Amino acid sequence: MAAVESTSKNTSTAISLPGLGRALITAGKISEQTAQEIAKKTAANRSLFIAELCKEGSVSAREVAEALSHMFSTPLLDLDAVDQHQLPQGLLDPKICTTYRVLPLSKRGNRLTVATADPTQQEASEQIKFTTQLNVDWIVVETDKLSHWIEQANKSVSQSLDTYGESQDFEFDDVKLEESTDDKDTAAAEVEDAPIVKFLHKMLLDAFNMRASDLHFEPYEHHYRVRFRIDGELREIANPPIAIREKLASRIKVISRLDISEKRIPQDGRMKLKVGPDRVIDFRVSTLPTLFGEKIVIRILDPSSAKMGIEALGYEPEEKKRLLDAIQRPYGMILVTGPTGSGKTVSLYTCLNLLNQPGVNIATAEDPSEINLPGVNQVNVNEKAGLTFAAALKAFLRQDPDIIMVGEIRDLETADISIKAAQTGHLVLSTLHTNDAPTTLTRMRNMGIAPFNIASSVILITAQRLARRLCPQCKQPADIPHEALLEAGYDESELDGSWVSYKPVGCPACNNGYKGRVGIYQVMPISEEIQRIILRDGSALEIAAQAKLEGVRSLRESGLHKVKLGQTSLEEILAVTNG
Repeated sequence: MAAVESTSKNTSTAISLPGLGRALITAGKISEQTAQEIAKKTAANRSLFIAELCKEGSVSAREVAEALSHMFSTPLLDLDAVDQHQLPQGLLDPKICTTYRVLPLSKRGNRLTVATADPTQQEASEQIKFTTQLNVDWIVVETDKLSHWIEQANKSVSQSLDTYGESQDFEFDDVKLEESTDDKDTAAAEVEDAPIVKFLHKMLLDAFNMRASDLHFEPYEHHYRVRFRIDGELREIANPPIAIREKLASRIKVISRLDISEKRIPQDGRMKLKVGPDRVIDFRVSTLPTLFGEKIVIRILDPSSAKMGIEALGYEPEEKKRLLDAIQRPYGMILVTGPTGSGKTVSLYTCLNLLNQPGVNIATAEDPSEINLPGVNQVNVNEKAGLTFAAALKAFLRQDPDIIMVGEIRDLETADISIKAAQTGHLVLSTLHTNDAPTTLTRMRNMGIAPFNIASSVILITAQRLARRLCPQCKQPADIPHEALLEAGYDESELDGSWVSYKPVGCPACNNGYKGRVGIYQVMPISEEIQRIILRDGSALEIAAQAKLEGVRSLRESGLHKVKLGQTSLEEILAVTNG
């Protein structure tokens, strides 16, 4: 071991040594003069003491690590013996890792094990503890190997994002960052990271081109995934590095005008994407705090979907005629029912688009308003501010409306006002969450609405589902047993051999044999006989039986008809409808 050299250097010109320098002098690894020279280089180059020490060559990185491990009774680890891909991701902000030259190794309880070449870094320890709210346990490693690992980690993040390719030419439309505090300005600037921006743009454009309805950005403990909902099914698209989760969430929040400093509660926002000179796509953004970060779901809202025409929705001729006859009535209530994601909003807006004429005053209340339709007065419900569906409806009735659309009837007050509006000369369109058309009437009865009010106001109910449409390029005839077809709901008379059922196969042009979706509808006008059943408080089974006598198909029957037409498969109809 080298002896410690004495020095006659004037104390007035001496530089204050860092803790690492003093520790190595005490261990006899370097002289005080050498330490002073390295400290001067460190100050001049704005570099780390340990980096200049190893560059100077008087002592090796291995010797420094061994000395520090012995002095501070800290475990020594050879990074060459560790598989970098097996280390947990996302335990520490990459910015902290780069600034303080540290590497998180593991987490147990409230303790975080961190690799460092310099365990004397008190500032690093405090910063990590403040950021993670965890106590730090140091592991000493060699500085050259640590630097290589950190560089590789940073490079892998950028490369992983770059592998998703360059996006096409498009830009965000009308993005204005309205931040009021210095902290928010700083945070907004930090998320302007080129790989993050490129990755987000790529995901949004890919989702649009793949006809996805939703994007899911999901953080987990050891990985991060992006899924698209395509034709009603979630499909995993990408697994970016988990280290990007904070920056990606912040980027999405900034362009959605959300509070990027608030991570404890859910938030909702909107953003726009310009995909051409004349086409802008709206996105609805929802954040949700989870165990390992914020999950973000982005709903794609294409305004053109409301203008594609009723023919594109998949109504059969008799169903379309019933619906068109109902919306041309001067007053009454039309209800669209079905689960979330069954296309109720698109159906309502298709009807509104048909009714949207210069001489008609249309008002809508939604939570939130998903599709922008020029010429329609759209209101976003804000329950925190007191603007409920009921409050919006009361205001509408003072605004001289002809047609009112209520996003959803959730309670008795909203239902009561809607029915009164339908009875006093207004056409009211709304939605309910019920399984089929007949049960909608009993659901309203259970909400407390008098049978007379139901019978005198409701003129038509449409229940709907969305089934995946078979790909026309690869679908093949399916060999389904006769008994299975009977069990599914076909009559013996229908199985006459005049039609062929098809099954999905899969090709490059589709998604596992399916491409797009087709609507399954039960369109039930409220006839005089059904009104009598309602007035005597009849059951949903009685209403369904009467509707069948009047030629109204059930959802299952409507779906089986789509199978006969070759539009979808029998297994898909069995999955989306009840028997």
